[in-house]
Amino acid sequence: MLQVAFIREHKEDVIKGLVKRNIDATQMIDDVISLDEERRQLQTQLDNTLAESNAISKQIGELYKTGKAAEANALKEKTATLKESSKTLSDQLNEKTDALTQLLYQIPNVPHESVPKGNSDEDNEEIFSEGEIPKLHDAAMPHWELAKKYDIIDFELGNKIAGAGFPVYKGKGARLQRALIAYFLDKNTEAGYTEYQLPHLVNEASCYGTGQLPDKEGQMYHDSRDDLYLIPTAEVPGTNVFRDVLLAESDLPIGITGYTPCFRREAGSYGAHVRGLNRLHQFDKVEIIRVEHPDNSYKAFEGMIDHVKGILKELKLPYRILRLCGGDTGFPSAMTYDFEVFSTAQDRWLEISSVSNFESYQANRLRLRFKNSNGKNELAHTLNGSSLALPRVLAGILENYQTEDGINIPEVLIPYTGFDKI
Repeated sequence: MLQVAFIREHKEDVIKGLVKRNIDATQMIDDVISLDEERRQLQTQLDNTLAESNAISKQIGELYKTGKAAEANALKEKTATLKESSKTLSDQLNEKTDALTQLLYQIPNVPHESVPKGNSDEDNEEIFSEGEIPKLHDAAMPHWELAKKYDIIDFELGNKIAGAGFPVYKGKGARLQRALIAYFLDKNTEAGYTEYQLPHLVNEASCYGTGQLPDKEGQMYHDSRDDLYLIPTAEVPGTNVFRDVLLAESDLPIGITGYTPCFRREAGSYGAHVRGLNRLHQFDKVEIIRVEHPDNSYKAFEGMIDHVKGILKELKLPYRILRLCGGDTGFPSAMTYDFEVFSTAQDRWLEISSVSNFESYQANRLRLRFKNSNGKNELAHTLNGSSLALPRVLAGILENYQTEDGINIPEVLIPYTGFDKI
């Protein structure tokens, strides 16, 4: 979340920046400043009351030592009143602090100055594209038909077992899925990321830490009995590795990667555009996460983008990169680039990765700090990216690599699959 001190010092810039998200935050920002002022006044009153109470307690001790018990007993009544007053002030302070925190949770991150204003994905800016779109044979099929023809993904079986959006991968389809996971992890660890195996369920504090709560509460699966959430992305457990951590400046940068299944309710997603692997309730993803010094986070951001580009180049998939507009940028993100692969059989672009810089927004929620060269605690910057989300990468491979007599396997994956064709 945004820091109160930053809001106080840059009020107009914050309001102006959030306009890029099509949000008029004037009232919320005014309320933050007002609540913070009330909180500060209560804190001052409480500090003064406690200081006066401590001073009188010390005075009472001195009076007893000098035999002035009557005067000491008279002052005791005053300390009792001060203690009662300090409890009242403490309760009021906690109420104001909680109200302020809840309000701050509702305010999204301020987009980076280079983020364009816009309402939806139609306003995103294409900044890069690479790869040749293949020309397919006349009988080319979308991936859901290929999956059925070659018996590699069974959507109907998944529907029977769990419901729509839970496919079952079979035979060479399962092997190709596993090959992609291993390949992505190998590429990430070769680039210096440390591999983690992470929990698939997280507590409420973890969801608040990365900004899924309260923003995306309805999109997550929740076990109310144990108050745990199925993860929507490895970003949540991975970034929370560093919750309540104070790092040394020399610890930075830190990069971790992990494979997890991801779970999303995706309420309200219907229609032909979500057929097959295009949108699922359960899917596999390999994530990269970075903790960076604020001075280096945008350089690291560009490095993450180059890393994902390198993977797609090796897979020889045609792709493009979009800079998301303010209205399409995620709640906690200051800047996001989306990667999309071209699905030749569907004749449309499919999102396969988002790379985001959250600056200090998540770190403030997580209380993730480092001790800088001046010996002061400073918020780190956090970043994350899909490297990569598997369903649409798999869809792109099936569709773009199909031939009249089968589906070729990208050359870089053959050592992982053990076969070169389906």
